Amino acid sequence: MAVEKTTMAFGWRVYGLGVMALGMVCLAWGDFDPGQPVPKAFPDRAVLAYAAAAFMLVAGAAVAWRRSTAAWGAAALTAYYTLIVVVLMDGRGVLAHYTEFGAYSNAAEQLAIAAGGLIVFAAATPIDAALAARLTRVGQLAFGVCALLFGGAHFFYVNLTAPLVPTWLPPSQEFWAYATGIGHIAAGVAILTNVQARLAAILLTVMFASFTLLVHLPMLLADPSSHMEWSENALNLALIGAAWVVADSLAQARR
Repeated sequence: MAVEKTTMAFGWRVYGLGVMALGMVCLAWGDFDPGQPVPKAFPDRAVLAYAAAAFMLVAGAAVAWRRSTAAWGAAALTAYYTLIVVVLMDGRGVLAHYTEFGAYSNAAEQLAIAAGGLIVFAAATPIDAALAARLTRVGQLAFGVCALLFGGAHFFYVNLTAPLVPTWLPPSQEFWAYATGIGHIAAGVAILTNVQARLAAILLTVMFASFTLLVHLPMLLADPSSHMEWSENALNLALIGAAWVVADSLAQARR
């Protein structure tokens, strides 16, 4: 049980650190995260951007710090990402570009963070076990749908995905663009159907981690002044944490 709790806490901390990283990038640039689109002409936009960044930094730190603060930090992140980011911010983009797959996959990145927060909240809060199990399953299902959308984006935008793969990686960039797309979709199906779901979530966590090493970090080192590259690295860290949280919650369900 002690090992299990330590593993869960580590997953929570990676998730919290990822959200903190997103907040710090937003503070450094004085702007919203690219995945949280706000019109340039929005009143007091700069003030709101700093407020959102500070919120993410504090809430992420609460999740990463200790169990007693993780509950309220996770609750705050779930509410913010679900209602403000996915519904109000990304929802407007989906309605305006409902024929473009990218609108849905972009929203899925933010929904995945909300799903991770919901699962952490259910595990960290002393609530009825049946309610905790239902909230956890909702988070797992939401994350499974996100994985499907991530995979679909690899197929819809293979011309954008393939160039991200290192040229030295055999057999080809296109192969890995399609292979990772299939991996996302397979993981999503496994999580949704609860068939080999924990294994799928673990492999998805490893795949996200490999993206940092093979794609995002090298691109950041090549252009360290890029807001987008810093944001992509922070987002990927948050997704690693979210996938880890899902994998741990599936281990709990099996027990």
